[in-house]
Formats: sequence, C-alpha cells, structure tokens
Amino acid sequence: MISHPSEPTALGHALERIAEPWSPHVVARVNDYDVKIAHAEGEHVWHVHEHTDEFFLVIEGELRIGLREEGGERTVTLSKGAVFTVPRGVEHRPVAAPGTAIMMFEPAGTVNTGDRHEAVPGHIPSTTGFELA
Repeated sequence: MISHPSEPTALGHALERIAEPWSPHVVARVNDYDVKIAHAEGEHVWHVHEHTDEFFLVIEGELRIGLREEGGERTVTLSKGAVFTVPRGVEHRPVAAPGTAIMMFEPAGTVNTGDRHEAVPGHIPSTTGFELA
C-alpha cells in the first residue's frame, strides 16, 4: 500500500518503469483516493463503476473514451493535458493511440475493469493498481 511519499514523484521517470499498457500503478494517495498512472494503447474493455466517478488526465498522446449514456453512444477525445470525468454508472471504454500515457484519480480499491464489464482480454490485468517498483 502506498503512503505519502517523502519525495516528489517524477511522472516521466515513473512511466519509464512501467512496461505493459493498461497496467495502472499507484504513484500517490490523497486521503482515500489513489492517483494511478498507466501507458495505454489500443482498446480497453467496456465497463462501469457503479459507485464512483473516474477521472482521467492525458499525460501524453490521445485517449478516446466511448460512453454509453441514456441518450445513446458518444465518444469524447482527450489530447495531451486534457481531463475528463466519467460519471458513476456510465458504461465506458477507453481507446488509446500508441504512445499514450494517462493518470487516473479514484477511490482506493477501485478495480480498473469496473464493477461489471464485458469479457476482459488477456492484455488487460483486472487490478486495483500495482505498486510502483
């Protein structure tokens, strides 16, 4: 479990230590929330977080988030530096261009594949986040 680090964390250096895409690593904790970073490439899985919003910040690259909302399906596109919050209960699927890196902010213990989801492909670990080595 990560606590408050005694030194600043350089995101670029932290990302260099992460090999696999869609493998979120916890870099900080704010109260009961985890700050996670990950490389992202290709499609994630359609999923929903029933009890929490999910905040995304694009560090590098481009992230598209498909949303299945009451009025139908739509996609939001986030470029470097853009943020977006997926509201709780909204089914969504991130899709990333090669070279994309993201930050997520969510309650500790939140599983990256949600409370319910489609079949999870082998390239996506279902996790609450890995510790940064």
